[in-house]
Amino acid sequence: MRRSLRTTGLGAEIALAPGTSRDLVLEIRDRPLGDPMVPSRAWAATGNGWDEAVPALASTLAPGDARHACAVLRGLTCATGGTVAAATTGLPERAEEGRNYDYRYVWIRDQCYAGQASAACGEHALLDDAVRFVTARLHEDGPRLSPAYATTGGPVPDQRTLGLPGYPGGYDRIGNRVSRQFQLDVFGEALLLAAARRLDRLDADGRRAARVAADAIAHRRNEPDAGIWELENRRWTHSRLICAAGLRSWAGLVPEGRAASLAALADRIVADTSAIGLHPAGHWQRSPGDPRLDAALLLPPLRGALPAGDPRTRATLRAYARELTTGHYAYRFRHDERPLEEAEGAFLLCGYVMALAEHQQGHREEALRWFERNRAACGAAGLFAEEYDIRQRQLRGNLPQAFVHALFLESAARLATSPS
Repeated sequence: MRRSLRTTGLGAEIALAPGTSRDLVLEIRDRPLGDPMVPSRAWAATGNGWDEAVPALASTLAPGDARHACAVLRGLTCATGGTVAAATTGLPERAEEGRNYDYRYVWIRDQCYAGQASAACGEHALLDDAVRFVTARLHEDGPRLSPAYATTGGPVPDQRTLGLPGYPGGYDRIGNRVSRQFQLDVFGEALLLAAARRLDRLDADGRRAARVAADAIAHRRNEPDAGIWELENRRWTHSRLICAAGLRSWAGLVPEGRAASLAALADRIVADTSAIGLHPAGHWQRSPGDPRLDAALLLPPLRGALPAGDPRTRATLRAYARELTTGHYAYRFRHDERPLEEAEGAFLLCGYVMALAEHQQGHREEALRWFERNRAACGAAGLFAEEYDIRQRQLRGNLPQAFVHALFLESAARLATSPS
């Protein structure tokens, strides 16, 4: 049955015998309808389109879920190559506490996470997009690189309200204050896209952009910054160590003279950071004035800032697992004396970081426990939000959250292999 939308209604009764099916084709056009669509051809074209856009990822853990995460990241990526941090705004992390944000912009760090995940699983489209977007921003802004951009490459608009009710428990804010911040670690993350050069997917523009990032680290490494969690300006330990990781990654791919200077700078950063950012107990601490642990401190060894066997790496992993995890859920840091789950939801990104850290140490069974626990913390559509409330078993915050899907995808790829 076919009828124009200008009619008053459309109805049909279809009787189906057990085990049978019937395709329903709904066409909406701004011109007269042509020949009827053949459902079998439409299904075949759709399947072929998905197969071309999203690889099988058969060599990863949970290939179906890995493929789904890859599809989500592709869906969050616009024509400029920018991958937005989330598709929604204003979904609260905690009701009536003001912790709801607009993430419909491209965070450089998150974009790099997606690129690294793409390289790890052999899906190069996301890597190419990340390189294209980050390269353009480095050429335009150089050492003044912003933590985040609009999908067009322009600045993120400042926060404002819409005068609407908003999501229950949330607010009607749009925009984000991130453009006011300096985040040092984005330069290190940009250099970690050296994976593209190893795969012969980095052109001359990309190589020049990497030099810009390395020079920015050399000149700005001692400046206080807002850090990965976008807090007050400090000399955050993670920011400096991830820059050392980026420098080491790039040093392995450039001529010997340049490589030596990059490696020397990385060594200097690690030594300087160790002098002010190492806790007396032997593990890394958040900053010189903050002795607490932080999930972000697990990332630099994963990216090559320090070896997996370094005593500081192992001490940090042990202390973090003891103090900031529960039931294979992980938290960013301790806000106050409240139980972890009362201060904020479990951070799913951190759960996958734990899986990668345990895997790097050769603890395969423990890595798989972390992977499976956090893989289950999704909604019916298989989408991850930023946080998961372990008491109410509910997702918290905007979704789908790109960096969670990226770390899931990377974990699915790396846990399927032996640690290097």
